[in-house]
Amino acid sequence: MKRCVIIGGADIGRYDRIRAHLREDDFYICCDSGLKHREGLGIVPNLIVGDFDSHENPHLDIETVVLPCEKDDTDTVFAAKEALKRGFQDFLLLGVTGGRLDHTLGNVSLLLMLDARGKRAVALDDYSEMEIVSDRPVQIEDCYSYFSLLNISGLAQGITIRNAKFPLADAEITCEYQYGISNEVLPGTTAEVAVENGRLLLIKVLPDCAAQ
Repeated sequence: MKRCVIIGGADIGRYDRIRAHLREDDFYICCDSGLKHREGLGIVPNLIVGDFDSHENPHLDIETVVLPCEKDDTDTVFAAKEALKRGFQDFLLLGVTGGRLDHTLGNVSLLLMLDARGKRAVALDDYSEMEIVSDRPVQIEDCYSYFSLLNISGLAQGITIRNAKFPLADAEITCEYQYGISNEVLPGTTAEVAVENGRLLLIKVLPDCAAQ
């Protein structure tokens, strides 16, 4: 099945890096000011959603859902729910981190929502790739500068990290003590991260972004 790419309005500075992750058959949803990224990403939206408080409605010949300004769901959350209704299983989130911290944290929580529904979801920005580690191990190639594991959901036990500078076995990371920052994959290997109970946010720092 096609992957759904949801594009938010946070800044993107390295379009070349982001474009390298796009596929010819991706289904694109632009959320309000995510429309500003069309040219930089070189895409044509399949669906536009938003209350258009941060970007003018372009009135294109493209399916558009106009939302009220006062609502529980952000434009990005609405887009994800709409994509779930349409049967998408795989998600890439762009332009959803950076800028306003409240929107960034809300969109990171969107990764949890999609994971809870058994979907694969990755958030990508200029500096990192983010995904949730839950009921299946995740592999990390040695092309990344660093990787970090953060507890953002209240419970993370039975954590195992293999083939990394700082391995773990049957460990626990709490929300109050985030000691899983800036680990490194051993050169020439593939690291593996697994958690028995709970979920973790995995952040893989892209090459040449370590000092940012």
